[in-house]
Amino acid sequence: MSKGLLTTTVGSFPKPDYLTGARNQFSLGKIGRQELAALERQATEEVIRLQEEIGLDILVHGEMERGDMVAFFAELLSESMAIGGLVRSYGNRYYRKPIITGKLHWQGSMTVEMWRYAQGLTDKPVKGMLTGPYTMVEWSFDEYYPSRREAVLDMARLLREEVEALVKAGAKYIQIDEPAASTRPEEMELVAQGLAVVTDGLKAKTITHMCYGDFASVFEQIVRLPVDQLDIETANSDYDLLELFRRHRFDKEVAMGVVDVHNHRVETVEEVKEGIRRGLEVLPPQRLYIDPDCGLKTRTWEEAAAKLRVMVQAVREVRRELGIDG
Repeated sequence: MSKGLLTTTVGSFPKPDYLTGARNQFSLGKIGRQELAALERQATEEVIRLQEEIGLDILVHGEMERGDMVAFFAELLSESMAIGGLVRSYGNRYYRKPIITGKLHWQGSMTVEMWRYAQGLTDKPVKGMLTGPYTMVEWSFDEYYPSRREAVLDMARLLREEVEALVKAGAKYIQIDEPAASTRPEEMELVAQGLAVVTDGLKAKTITHMCYGDFASVFEQIVRLPVDQLDIETANSDYDLLELFRRHRFDKEVAMGVVDVHNHRVETVEEVKEGIRRGLEVLPPQRLYIDPDCGLKTRTWEEAAAKLRVMVQAVREVRRELGIDG
């Protein structure tokens, strides 16, 4: 593995048509859970093989078994959560907003089986992936807890048990996605409290992913979040966030998004190299990871693959320029 500028992705990949169709058939009761699970594993293997072929350093399993990042977990927490009606998230995308109906508690492993399957397909590390406690609560209706803080901390406690199960299974990287954190900057302290419950003393590299929000007003709190690595979008915002990193002292790693997942256009290698060079003006290569801005599920399979190929090629060329290849 390289001595710097390690490459990865944020988490989700586009689902192949056969899996999208199968999920629809399952929701209509036309196929069983076992048949759907087999296709989810088939798609997961395709995601792993694609990442290996492209040459990424740290892999993800692609979230083929997940629809919405919150509803997936809510469905597995059926003793304390239910699934409500359709709510619009953005554009023409909708999801069924979960409802907290009782005291949140861990009901057994939710992600370990699929992580173990994906890790068994490759010698490269595969990240364990969870939706963070703040986002789980913020993107659900709460009909049980008297305060958001109590709900977030109970959610964090159950996610801690899930994370410990992943680490026990062998996961070396744990990513806790908190996209909702950027929508309520006034609650960043609660975000930090929840993350601390999940990550404190964990024997794995911990990462949190945030995207598309008002980072400037709470940047000093963001760089103090209790994780080893911050994963942020920068390509979509013309790398403006790098100026915030330049002005604040911090010791974390940063995974920097260099391709825009909300744009059909595939960036050129030179564009991505320029973005990486801008990141290297702020951070040394050992603390700078390179990935897309966000999950790739909004793109087609061909677009996702093309963007990743450009990204990896750009990183290889910059590594050679720096003399750190291999």
